[in-house]
Amino acid sequence: MLTRARRLFTIKSKFEAYLVIYGLGTGAVERGMHYLEQYPGWAGQMLFLLCPVAVFMAGARILDSFDVL
Repeated sequence: MLTRARRLFTIKSKFEAYLVIYGLGTGAVERGMHYLEQYPGWAGQMLFLLCPVAVFMAGARILDSFDVL
């Protein structure tokens, strides 16, 4: 039963990986918008810029997990 549930949360193809990265990216931009509202000025802008950078690093890690033929 646990292995069946684990298969639901396993990324099996690059298309699924791109969907996950897209979801992470939209969430990061939304969080960045909240940072801009909470911290006006350069502090909010820096926090906004760091959110997508984290998604770039996570996306690279996800895509590197697939074997390239």
